[in-house]
Amino acid sequence: MHTPIIGTLGYVLSPDSQQVLLLHRNACSTDQHFGKYNGLGGKMQPDEDVHTCMIREIEEEAGILCQEMTLRGTINWPGFGPSGESWLGFIFLITFFDGTPKKCCPEGELGWHQLADISRLPMWEGDRFFLPLVFDDDQRPFHGVMPYSQGRPLSWRYFR
Repeated sequence: MHTPIIGTLGYVLSPDSQQVLLLHRNACSTDQHFGKYNGLGGKMQPDEDVHTCMIREIEEEAGILCQEMTLRGTINWPGFGPSGESWLGFIFLITFFDGTPKKCCPEGELGWHQLADISRLPMWEGDRFFLPLVFDDDQRPFHGVMPYSQGRPLSWRYFR
């Protein structure tokens, strides 16, 4: 039986749509994500839907309130967790928010990065496959599967 952890992952665009807010996971050296840049998000709580989860996670991590967001896709990540746990992620693009993002949170530092440059940042290898789909002009959501083993993607396939 496949029982994934359900989570959200959000990418907050700057008001001019040229930058994205990323979390540099540099607060704890034992963090599975240590040293990597990532969107914001986390595990869905039992009493939440994915929309509510995304709003809560962005507010907890960045201190801002999502006003407009779009589900860009879903990804099944079998074997992604530190003990081989599977994740099912709902990927959102946040295009309007209230507030000023915090500079840091318990997981690390938050900062704005030029969209054109994010592929040069240290990140999960698999993120490079789906991130173009998050920021492209195709409004259809994507749905993909990216099996992981020992911290590396084995394959990537998706459809729209």
